[in-house]
Parts: sequence; C-alpha cells; structure tokens
Amino acid sequence: MRVSVPTYDLYGEDSEQKPDFWLHCETLFSRSSLYHFEIGLHRHESFFQLLYIESGTGNAVLNGVDYALQTPCAIFVPPGIDHGFAFSKDISGHIITVLNSQMPLSQRVSGGAIAQWLMVPQYVSLEAVPCDERDYLGQTVRRINEEFIARRPYRNSLLEAYLTTLLTLIARLSLSDQLGGAHNGLANDRRLEQVLELVDRSFREHRPVSFYADALHLSPAHLNRIIRNLTGLTMQQLITRKLIDSAKRELVAMPLSVQNISYGLGFSDPAYFSRLFLRETGQTPRGFRLAEREKLGEAAEPEA
Repeated sequence: MRVSVPTYDLYGEDSEQKPDFWLHCETLFSRSSLYHFEIGLHRHESFFQLLYIESGTGNAVLNGVDYALQTPCAIFVPPGIDHGFAFSKDISGHIITVLNSQMPLSQRVSGGAIAQWLMVPQYVSLEAVPCDERDYLGQTVRRINEEFIARRPYRNSLLEAYLTTLLTLIARLSLSDQLGGAHNGLANDRRLEQVLELVDRSFREHRPVSFYADALHLSPAHLNRIIRNLTGLTMQQLITRKLIDSAKRELVAMPLSVQNISYGLGFSDPAYFSRLFLRETGQTPRGFRLAEREKLGEAAEPEA
C-alpha cells in the first residue's frame, strides 16, 4: 500500500496556513535543525525549491531516486515531486522556495532546454566548477537571503534578478555537462536566446514581428518558422506570452492599479489589456490578482 506523502508550503508547517511570500529563503541548518537534520518525504503543490549546499554531507530522495550528497551541489525540486533529506549537523547552505506562478524562466517560453530542465527534479554536482564560479553562485545565494531578510526598497525586483541569474547559471552548468557543450539543443537555445533578449528589451513597445525579423536579418516568415520549431509558438504568441507573464508578476508584486500596470506594459487602452489577459489566462487581471494574493494570504490592493 502506498504511504501517504504530506504536502507542505514550508516543511513542517500546516499547508492550510496561507504563506505570506512569493519567495522565501533560509539556511539549511535553521530549517533542518528543527527536525534533527532529517526532512521526511513530502511535496509542495504550489512551490518550486532550490537547495544550494556548500558543505556538509547527507542524502536526498527525489521522486524515489536516492542521491548521496557530494558538496558543493545544487538540488532543484519542481512542484508535486516527492522529496526528503538527511543532513549532517555541519550542513551549510540555503533553501529557496518560490511560488509557482512567480518562478522565473519556467513560464518565460514554452520550449528550450532550460524550460525543460526546470520541469523535472535535478541534482547538480558543482565539484568540478572553477572556484571563482562557485564563489559567484554562493554570493548570489547569500544576496538573495540578505534581500529576503532586510526587506529594503526594490526588494522584489532584486530578488527576481538574483534568482534568474542563479537558476540560469546552474541550469547552464547542468546542461553543458549533460550535452557535452556542443549539442544541437544548446545551439538552438543560443538562437532562441537572441530572440528572447530582443523581446525583453522591446516587448513594452509592442513592436511588430517585422521589427524583430529585421534586427535578426531574417524575413518575418523565416523567423516565425524558427520560433515555432523551437517553442511551438508563433513570434507574436511569444511576445504576447512575455507581456502576460510580466503582467502576472506585476499584478502580484506591485501595489499599482490594473490600469497603471497596463500603461506600464505599453497598452494605451486598459480595457484592451484586460480583454487580452482574460483571453490568454481565463481570468481578468483583477480576478487573477485576488486569487494569487489569497494564496499568499495577502490583502488585495484597492483598484484605482
């Protein structure tokens, strides 16, 4: 008979108690020492987790697979994955927990090696990584922890930037190791990354597909074929996905009205923005904000 695996937001805390964060960061020692350094098998339905372990020993179970921890290492746990840990008492590192809807990269585009990498549990050894790169990763994790604790101005923007950097670097290390650094998947990702960088810079300006095609010295039809092959989306759908993902993040994290968020995203007509958001998500912007903030246990901001 299958043993029932408990579901938590943070390990050991009642999942019926609404969390008050989109990102949470703490040391592995502070959490695991509460449970004699043994974290029983459990799962998170609405959260991703990243463990960055700098030193110490232990074992991890990810979806039924056992790993003997060789530090330094990183462990990535998507929502719905059964996982548990046993750590030595000298364990050193951090655990970062992120609300699914706020996770960078995973919803950035429907395709690409990193997006696929984020969908499955990962154990990434960092033993062979040069010391300066390991130091940078460790510093980035510590900056996330410091920003989370300090609650200074522009905290959410910095947390998202640091987290995106951390995830991208670890994913790139893992994928380079898995694919030998010369696989077609990585070559395709580099091509896709060129497009995504252009979209990141220009999506608020609502440029036509021809603008991106010209910048890449391609015809619009050729660009559409490339993007559809890599992502399953047309170029226009990719741009719209970026707009909607950005709107979702701002609706949850920013104390602005829906109208002001729509203007900030380059829409001259807030009503059109609301119709587009409803078409793409099945919810109005206000409905999405209320639902997400209810998950976070936050009071919704008044609309202007």
